[in-house]
This record gives sequence, C-alpha cells and structure tokens, in this order.
Amino acid sequence: MAENTVRYYNDESYDDADSDEMTGMDEAEQKDTEQKPEIRMRRNEARSGSVLMIIFVSLLAAALLGSVIYSLDKRNTMYNKVSAMNEKLESAAAENVRLQSELDSKMSAKNIEEYAENKLGMQKIVSSQIKYIKIQTDDVVNIPEKKKGVIAKIKSLFDKCVEYFRG
Repeated sequence: MAENTVRYYNDESYDDADSDEMTGMDEAEQKDTEQKPEIRMRRNEARSGSVLMIIFVSLLAAALLGSVIYSLDKRNTMYNKVSAMNEKLESAAAENVRLQSELDSKMSAKNIEEYAENKLGMQKIVSSQIKYIKIQTDDVVNIPEKKKGVIAKIKSLFDKCVEYFRG
C-alpha cells in the first residue's frame, strides 16, 4: 500500500475500480479492507427553519454586541465628563486659595492704614482732639416694691410652710 490511491466506499459506480486495485493486493490486505467499517456520506440539507434561526441568532448577537459597545461608549463619555469637572474643581480651588491669600494681604492693619490715609484722606488722631464726657453715677432710679395683696400674702405663707416641712 505504498501507492496513493483514493478509495470510495459504498459507491456503486466505482466498484470496478476497487476490484481492479484489489486484485494487485494479497489476500491479507483484501481481508483488512473488507473488515473496515463502511463510510457513508450523508447529505446535509439546510432546513428553512434552521436558516431563519441562524439569521435570528446572528441578529440577536449583533444587537447584544451593539448594546455592549454603546454602554461602553456612554461610560467612557461619563468618565471624561467627570475628569473634566474634577479638573475644573481643582483649578477653582487653586483660584480660591490665591484669592484668599490676596484678601488676607489686603486686610492687614498696615494696608488699611495706608488706604485710610491715601485714598480717604484720614489722619491719625491727636490727643488734643479727644474730648471726655463725664457721666454722673448718682442718677440711679429706685423702683419701690408694690404692696402685696391678701391673696399673695396667704400664698407666700403657704409656700414658706411647705418649704419648712420639706426640710
């Protein structure tokens, strides 16, 4: 069996070709070929339902793939927006720090004094400009207590008795 030969099993049109080739073989080889299982070719016929099913499954897979790609694109868009907003937040925070330090420097006592003298035309106070005012402390008003009525006196007596017995 050193030759490359093509054998067809269960094909009646080529039975003569097999018999011609088998005549050149010895009996042991013929027995081996006769004992081999027969190979039958089956025809695969496409069913109309299976074609529709393949088309449907393909469309479903394409739709799922499209939805995954769309969701990933939306996620990336949101991540980009978040990072842009974080950058804006960081720059605003840096600007806030800069403005706070500028405000603190302008609010120092020296700067306020210079502004009052140069822009507003104010001057430092001199001791001759100070005037003192005396306030009389004898003007204290005393309000006399009202006299208690009979009912208030009875209630006060009752409260004192309760306090005495409670200890």
